[in-house]
Amino acid sequence: MPYLDDNLVVFTDLDGSLLDHNDYSWQPAQEWLDRLRAARVPVILTTSKTAVEVDALQEKLQLADQPFIAENGAMIRLPAGWHEEGSDRAGQIIGASYQAIRHTLVALRQRYDFEFRGFGDVGTQQVIDWTGLPPENARQAMQREASEPIIWFGNDLDFARFEKSLHQEQLALTRGGRFWHVMGADAGKGQAVNWLREQYQLRTGKPVVTLGLGDGPNDIGMLNATDFSVVIRGHHEHPMPLDNEAQVFRTGLFGPEGWKQGLDHFVSL
Repeated sequence: MPYLDDNLVVFTDLDGSLLDHNDYSWQPAQEWLDRLRAARVPVILTTSKTAVEVDALQEKLQLADQPFIAENGAMIRLPAGWHEEGSDRAGQIIGASYQAIRHTLVALRQRYDFEFRGFGDVGTQQVIDWTGLPPENARQAMQREASEPIIWFGNDLDFARFEKSLHQEQLALTRGGRFWHVMGADAGKGQAVNWLREQYQLRTGKPVVTLGLGDGPNDIGMLNATDFSVVIRGHHEHPMPLDNEAQVFRTGLFGPEGWKQGLDHFVSL
């Protein structure tokens, strides 16, 4: 089990994990967030949310000095001082830009009559209805740079054709809690976690111990990339198989209560 002083780095999903699936509260996890901050343990938000959304949440969670992974690993943002001199906040898009993704999606729908809708197809009110977010948060969720959430309305056969067509266009699908997410084929939470792990090892000069916490299928890459993994009980029926079950804890509680349960299980004071 890792200790707080083991050069620990925590990677965490947001919706359904650190944040409650319904009201987006994180209060049950606050004690551990305070404890990790006091011990200077980095907490890296690793989420399908946009950079604009994560910026706002980092301020509220007092994590604004930390890197973060947005849009399911299609974007990594670094705080000032991590990258080029004079850069306020440096970041990188992995794979395709949002504009390129939208162009491909619209072309495929016109060509094959695929039945789906993405954020780029609808207005703010529809995103509010889909997510339950307040209007300002919904507008932030629509400010995408490297991935597109979609809802699929077609049949299974067309979905298989859709996935194959995306692959041919160097795009990939990953399943989130509410949406399918389309992004560059080289992007993913696991790849982003591995890259940031290397950056922390370079900065500290010694190996880091990583802990990942997530609840959905789009978290599997992240959880397989960390030394210890917490699978938070999810509001879904999707299987969550991981590579190394010996280092996995599966919670009985949902959301931030499960997040706390996972930290209680793995991290020794």
